[in-house]
Formats: sequence, structure tokens, C-alpha cells
Amino acid sequence: MALTRVIATVVAAASAASAIAGQASPVGKAIQLLSDLQAKIVKEGEDAQKVYSEFAEWCEERSKQLSFEIKTGKAEVADLKAVIAQETSNSQSLQARLEQLAADFATDEADLKAAQHIRKTEAANFAASEKELVETVSMLQRAIGIIEREMKKGGAAMVQLKSAGGLVQALSALVHAEALSTADAEKITSLLQAKAREDDAGAPAASVYESHSDSILEVLTNLMEEAEDQLDATRKKETQDTHAFALLKQSLEDEMKYGNKEISEAKSGIAAAGSKKAKAEGDLTVTSNELSADDKALGDLHHECM
Repeated sequence: MALTRVIATVVAAASAASAIAGQASPVGKAIQLLSDLQAKIVKEGEDAQKVYSEFAEWCEERSKQLSFEIKTGKAEVADLKAVIAQETSNSQSLQARLEQLAADFATDEADLKAAQHIRKTEAANFAASEKELVETVSMLQRAIGIIEREMKKGGAAMVQLKSAGGLVQALSALVHAEALSTADAEKITSLLQAKAREDDAGAPAASVYESHSDSILEVLTNLMEEAEDQLDATRKKETQDTHAFALLKQSLEDEMKYGNKEISEAKSGIAAAGSKKAKAEGDLTVTSNELSADDKALGDLHHECM
């Protein structure tokens, strides 16, 4: 710019001289050259100023852009790290939940298997007890029917029955008279002996029961009623046990069904958490690389624009 001012001064002085010396003189030509040079220098200065202004504006805009990208990138990095930490925590929680659910399911499965084994044993015991009690009632009914029939007939078996010295002898007499089978007689004797042991104190042995037919009928009737009561009680208990098992089985199966559903949900949750974490880790790598590039670009820009 100082050069421009010098040229302008020279041109002004030369112009005054030229006015005196004439337009076509060498001085006039020199003045014209200097005038042209001044215009060229002014134009180049204006062009240079324009380029500089544009470059300064670009530096400023680029700096703002990079600063915004860096700020955004840092926020994204923080968010992605938070997502990774959250999904890691979710996965660990779900894994612990899955292990607990699997343990609970195994316990329910073992409890159901044990309950089924117990129920099978109970059912087998009931079937055996019911069969024995039904046979006992049937046998006592036959014996009572036989004695009642012989009492009405008054035949040889009845004579032997009345002459017997005890219940065992009376039963033997019925066997000898072919009115009662040996197996039924032995079973009745066994029942009487068992009854005597149960009653224990003051209970007479089977051999000393009176042999009167009425007394024998009373004893056998009592035994039959007791057997029927035991059969009813056994069947009632079996019904209760069956019902209790059904409730327990339903409860355990419901727990296992719901447990399976929760296990499936936990596995899906773990897979989803792993997928989200993997995506966030991939995005974090890309964003971190971009952030590093932006940091470097901003540093280079400052160096260039200073």
C-alpha cells in the first residue's frame, strides 16, 4: 500500500509537469505507465484482500463445524459407553436370574418325580389293602351266611357247632361238615387272634369265645363291620391322597410351565442385551475414530489459519 501511495504522488507531480510540457512528451508516457501500474497494484491488492477474507471466513466456519462435530462426538461416545455399561449390567442380571430359574425348575422337576413315586407306592399299597379287605368282608359274609343257613336247617353241622367248646372248635366243626372252607376258617381265626392282640388288656383268645351260634354270629358280624369300616377308611384316604397329589402335580406343573416361560424370556433378554452391546461397541469404535479425526483436523486447521 505504501508503494501505491508513492506512485500516486509521483503520478500527481508528473501530471502537473505534463500539462505544461505537452501531452505527447516522454514524461506524459511515463505518467501513463505509472498510472496503469497504480491501477494494477490496487486491483491486485483488492483481489488479495478478497481471498484473505474468504479464507478467514472459511477458517471460522470450518472451525465451528469441527468444534460442533467434536462436541457431538464426545456426547455420542458418552452415550454409547453408558449403553454398553447398561446392557452389560442387564446381561449379568438376566444371567443370574436364568441360573436361579434353572435351579428352581430342577427342584420342581425333582419334587414332581418324587411325588409321582410316592403316589405310585401309595396306589399300590391301597390296591393291596383294598383287595385284602374286600376279600375279608366277602369271606366273613360267606361265613355269616353259612352259619345263618345252618341255623335254619338245623342239620349235622349245627349239632357239631353247638357241641364245640370254643370258636376255633366251632369253625373246625363247620369245616368238617364241609359248610366252611379251610382257608376261610384259617382267615377268620387269624382275624380273631389279631383282634385279641389289638385289644390286648382283658381280651379273650379266639379259643375261648362262646360256641353258641348267636355269639359266633355276633363276633363274625363285628369283624365284618370293622373290616367294612377299614375298607371305607382306606378308600377315603386313597381319595384324599389322590386329590392331594393332583393338586400338588398341577401346582408343580404350573410352576414349571411358568418357569419355562421365564427361562425363555431371560434367554431372549440376554441375547437382546448382547446384540445391543455389540452394536454399541461397534458404533463406539466408529465414533471414537471419527472423533480422533475431527480433533486432528481442528488442530491442523488452527495451524493453517494462524
